[in-house]
Amino acid sequence: MVRSDGTPSRPSRRGPKLLFSRARGLPNVYLMSARKPILVTSALPYANGPIHIGHLVEYVQTDIWVRFHKMKGLACTYVCADDAHGTPIMLRAQQEGVAPEVLTERIRNEHQRDFADFRISFDYFHSTHSDENRQLAEYFYRMLRDAGHIERTSVRQPYDSVKQMFLPDRFVRGTCPRCGTTDQYGDNCEACGATYGPADLGNPVSALSGTKPEWRESEHYFFKLADFSDMLKQWTRSGSLQEEAVNKLDEWLQIGLLPWDISRDAPYFGFEIPDAPGKYFYVWLDAPLGYLASFWADRNSRAKRALSIAELQHEWNSCDVHHFIGKDILYFHALFWPAMLEGAGFRKPKEVNTHGFLTVNGQKMSKSRGTFIMARTYLNYLDPEQLRYYFAAKLNAHAEDIDLNFEDFAARVNADLVGKIINIGSRCAGLLERYLNNVLADELPDVALYQRFQQTGDVISSHYEAREFSRAIREITALADVANQYIDRHKPWDLARLPEKQAQLQAVCTQGLNLFHVLITYLKPVLPRVAEQTEEFLRIPPLTWESCLTPLVSHQIGNYQHLMTRVSPDMVTAMSNEARMPEATVATTGPVMTSDDPAAITPLTLEEFTKVDLKVARIIDASYVEGADKLLRLTLDLGQETREVFAGLRQAYEPAALKGRLTVMVANLAPRKMRFGISEGMVLAAGAGGKELFLLSPDTGAKPGMKIK
Repeated sequence: MVRSDGTPSRPSRRGPKLLFSRARGLPNVYLMSARKPILVTSALPYANGPIHIGHLVEYVQTDIWVRFHKMKGLACTYVCADDAHGTPIMLRAQQEGVAPEVLTERIRNEHQRDFADFRISFDYFHSTHSDENRQLAEYFYRMLRDAGHIERTSVRQPYDSVKQMFLPDRFVRGTCPRCGTTDQYGDNCEACGATYGPADLGNPVSALSGTKPEWRESEHYFFKLADFSDMLKQWTRSGSLQEEAVNKLDEWLQIGLLPWDISRDAPYFGFEIPDAPGKYFYVWLDAPLGYLASFWADRNSRAKRALSIAELQHEWNSCDVHHFIGKDILYFHALFWPAMLEGAGFRKPKEVNTHGFLTVNGQKMSKSRGTFIMARTYLNYLDPEQLRYYFAAKLNAHAEDIDLNFEDFAARVNADLVGKIINIGSRCAGLLERYLNNVLADELPDVALYQRFQQTGDVISSHYEAREFSRAIREITALADVANQYIDRHKPWDLARLPEKQAQLQAVCTQGLNLFHVLITYLKPVLPRVAEQTEEFLRIPPLTWESCLTPLVSHQIGNYQHLMTRVSPDMVTAMSNEARMPEATVATTGPVMTSDDPAAITPLTLEEFTKVDLKVARIIDASYVEGADKLLRLTLDLGQETREVFAGLRQAYEPAALKGRLTVMVANLAPRKMRFGISEGMVLAAGAGGKELFLLSPDTGAKPGMKIK
């Protein structure tokens, strides 16, 4: 409080006052999941391209759920890995002139960087191209083979005689047999939705060479999935799946389960089948085993020794396993995967949680509309925790599609997150700092209001547990409305002008900051960075779910630090403009992650290409960029104007070696705001990156400003 002379009293040295000692009631579902350690996984991103915002729906959803359980004090492990095998990766590595291992390791590092910047906190992030996964693939295969669940059958497949390889269905394109649409995949039609085989296509051609495929026989290995029909019928109805997932699986189970082809012919990037030279495990066999392999690597790291498969089996069977996946890969996770686990003596998942797809502004993500946004493109302009908050405000426990509408995104973030929630801490802490030396009062002026906030935690907790994040966010924003009403009613900014009202000012700000403390506690699974910064300026230990039991009184806080800025429409526009720009390679996503075509390299039409304005530029100055280990600052002469561009050439060139050189730049690229300044274009280079990067230079006689035809 304050002394009679108006100066603030010293905070007491006693600990924070515990207002409430009651034990919280937990929902039954929460008590059930607390019986065993929890192991959580997200679907594995395919290692042939970058993460985009559609992928992030799943990882944000999973990460929030994991962080919530860790805040509750439960033993919870979150593992994932890159899915690193398959024909698309093999072909892209050939295209880049590198070994597949080099390609997949590079992309794994890029994935980990993007995930970390979006605050996705894995306990272990591995790769399916690992010794652990190889051992598991061979072990599961032998267990299934020896139990009679593997059979060999000759199959007729399309073969590309130019590339000398058998073609996966999606590498054959032709005319849909049902609706007649041309240039459709060999397994389904994007126009009418029909499903078929590549032999059904009219005028089929190889997507690799453009030649008509031949049809050749090859012996393949099949997993007899029907052997597990009775088990799967029982397990799928055991409560491990959402109702809509059960209904879909019932359709497949009633039709009857067909043998699953688990082999592919060489050449193929993957693991060779032990007793079948030239045959490789299909990526979908070893991809879900990546969950086990990542868990194994995590346990080896913790034990500081290599656990045996028997020890791994014991560890896995001791956990409640929760998978988070997209609805398009339900078949693999709810039929093939539990059957594999059953056949090898491993415990089946406790839950397989499916989510829907992401649309942007009401439509499928589109590069031409600037809505096919890579994670890194988003990070160049906007706060990652704002997207986490927006996704949380949309997500529920059902496999429903969610829409990212950028107008709604800006409105929700600016009004609810910044305006309602963050602003509480900003206003109260600023007044305490200015007038009361950052000292909180000895007691709360409205204990009943604090109790109301604290007691709502049980409801919010049950929503987080049930994956009803949108309901949790609604409860939290409703509390924020109440907190703002309290502050508006007591008008601390008016109290600050009156010396005789300092005690009231301190009391109101103490109440406001304690309500803010509760709100940030409830939002910590969604906003981990904001929570960490709040812990810093409030000078408190890391927030747990029980932190709300103890209000902050007689406590010295630090100076308020800025937590979040509002969404600027200009930054959204700039991000969309960058997303529209063509890239040398449009990466795809793979089988575990999404239904996106893993084979296709998105074609660029002539009309789209002619929109790219390529011009000759002379480098009139080049210098290092302080604080950047890859960038050089280039000043470019375009004849009628000069531009400043930040280029990732530092490892390949000394600045002095570039001055005076001619190069080629993309002149109509939208300006990109970076922390070093504004980059006004892009210079073109080729190579693997790092030191192996070569600036493109036009022939002698070219002049600055000359258009590239």
